[in-house]
Formats: sequence, structure tokens, C-alpha cells
Amino acid sequence: MSLGKQLHPHLPFLRRYSRALTGSQQHGDAYVRATLEAIVAAPDDFPSDVDPRLGLYRLFHALWTNTHLEDGEMDTSDADGRRAVAHARLSRMTPLPRQALLLTAMEGFSHQETAYLMDISPSDITMLVDEAMKQIEEQTRADVLIIEDEPIIAMDIEMIVRDMGHDVTGIAVTRDEAVAMAMSHRPGLVLADIQLADDSSGIDAVKDILAQFSVPVIFITAFPERLLTGERPEPTFLITKPFQRSTVKAAISQALFFDEAVTSPA
Repeated sequence: MSLGKQLHPHLPFLRRYSRALTGSQQHGDAYVRATLEAIVAAPDDFPSDVDPRLGLYRLFHALWTNTHLEDGEMDTSDADGRRAVAHARLSRMTPLPRQALLLTAMEGFSHQETAYLMDISPSDITMLVDEAMKQIEEQTRADVLIIEDEPIIAMDIEMIVRDMGHDVTGIAVTRDEAVAMAMSHRPGLVLADIQLADDSSGIDAVKDILAQFSVPVIFITAFPERLLTGERPEPTFLITKPFQRSTVKAAISQALFFDEAVTSPA
């Protein structure tokens, strides 16, 4: 099987990670494109002694640690055409503890695998994840709107949100209900399922809400590949059903991390 075919199933999830890491679909997808361009330019440099998914994320991290895209564009004027044009603002750079947490909690890598990806020791990964969890506990509390039509899932999400110290402003099961709740009590974060009870769309509900005010959004779906194509405007933060508690916590924390970076005075 060609290297391209081996890597193809992993690209949507690398986009998910890259978007969460950068807080932006545009920036995240640009890093994924740069990673693929580097592989095409030098296929013999791709790690052949590890699983293709590990090799893909390893090359991604090598690029991430050396270049930070500011505007999602790549500079094609230099020799290899794959250097980033500028460094991202410091406030939009994800610290090492959060990188370790996203790789373990969201992407499901073991501590040993994460150590390989980040090129540090496994014991350092344990310390970084612990530090990320402390950062979550210290994070500013938010009012959260949950848009989810499955009662059991909604209850699970509500419990996770409240256990993190956040408040739940409401649980909506339809598009209209979600918009009404958002207008009645403006949330600081929205967690939205894609398919809702009356066959309405969580995506449309979020569009209606964002037309009124800006708020970070995390989408929840059983079919993440459909929203991780990199071919159109798509969510920055995405949770896959069925989800782990740690995954939801990591996504919430990261979404609020970037929201705080944007709203905090420079």
C-alpha cells in the first residue's frame, strides 16, 4: 500500500488536532497542508519504523515546533517552499502542557507515544498533563449552553461541565429552542450536537447564534470525518461520539483558552 493511502484515514483527525492546537480552522489546516507538502517533497524522510499515524503526527509536530503560521499562508519563495511566513502571536500559541493533554485526551495517544511525538521523555509527559489539569482547574468559569437532543448524552455533558466548575444555562433539543435560550441568557461557550430532535441542525442553530454575538463553539458528532475535510468552512473544535470524559474536558478547556486569549487585554 502506498504511503498516501496509509496516511489518508488519519488526515481528518490530524486536522481536528491541529485546529484545536491553533484555535483556528484556517491556521490548523494550513499546518496539515504544510506537513503533507513536506512528506511529498521528501518521502524517504518519513519514519518507516513506526505506525503511519505516529509518523504523521511526529512530522506535524516537528513542523509545529519550528514554525508558527500567523495567517494560514505558506511562503513558497524559499528553497523548499514550506517555511511559515511568520510566527503566531504568543497568546495564540498552545503551551506544552496543553499539547500533551490534547494528544492524550483528544487523540488517544499513550504517554509513551506522546513522548515520541513531542520528542521528550514519558515522565515529562506525565508532568505536562498534570500541569494542564491544574490549568483547567484555574480557568475562568463560563456559562455553557448545551444543544443536544439525546437525554442521556445531554446529562453526561452537563455533569462534566458542572464538575469542571462551569454553569449550564440550558439544554436545548431543537434549533429554535437553542437560539431562544442563547438570546435569553448569553452563554460563554456552546456545546452543540449536529443532528437535533426535530431534524433541525445544530450547525444552523450555531450560525443563528453567531449572527448575534461571538462565542466559542464545540461540535459533537458521531461522524467527525464529514466536518474535517479541509475543503470548506468547518468547526475548529470537534468531539467524536462516543466520547470520553477527558476528551470533553480537554476540548472545553482549549476552546476557553483561546477565547480568553482573544478577549483579554493585550
